[in-house]
Amino acid sequence: GGCWHQCCPGRNNTCWATAARRARCYCDSYCERTGDCCEDCSSPSAPAAVGCTVGPWGPWSGCSSPCGVGSKARSRQVTVPPRHGGEPCPDLKQRRGCLGEHPTCGMAK
Repeated sequence: GGCWHQCCPGRNNTCWATAARRARCYCDSYCERTGDCCEDCSSPSAPAAVGCTVGPWGPWSGCSSPCGVGSKARSRQVTVPPRHGGEPCPDLKQRRGCLGEHPTCGMAK
């Protein structure tokens, strides 16, 4: 199979051709990363895909409720943004439940 039309930049699942045995081969820049390029699709001038890279998780925040059920949150930053059809960034924020247990909670009745 071949990309006789043209090779597409970035990650483009609609940019494909039919290869041997009716299998699909791809003609986008991302196919070089996944190894499913058509035989005639080589674009050395096309920039390589760069996947997202994130930093470590920050600390959990305090509980949103001083007494009773609340939530905590934490986040992380993107250190390298995705480029040229690279893998998108994973979640940058997380939230979880917590139980506020401030010393004054038992006194307020």
